[in-house]
Amino acid sequence: MEEAVGLLEVYGLACAFLAADAGCKAANVRLETFDKNKPANADALPVPLLVTVKFRGSVADVEAAMAAGEAMAKSLTGIVQRHIIARPTEDTEKMLKLNAFDRN
Repeated sequence: MEEAVGLLEVYGLACAFLAADAGCKAANVRLETFDKNKPANADALPVPLLVTVKFRGSVADVEAAMAAGEAMAKSLTGIVQRHIIARPTEDTEKMLKLNAFDRN
């Protein structure tokens, strides 16, 4: 069964945890491994680390989780990007497994 994916990029790890928690409580979704990014202009950002939360489930559940996660993130440090992919291709699925948390 194909699952939709919601990508919610936020400022900071604590914000990511709280947004993920809100999304999981709002809908029947599961989380995939978070991803991190420290952009070149990190010193100019509210928090120097960007974290992407990945929600998986049906399109309707991912939409509900994203809405709850976004609301939480907006009340904290904010949102950088948000995207929902209803039916990721096989190649996109491979890319979704990449993450930088296991690298120095």
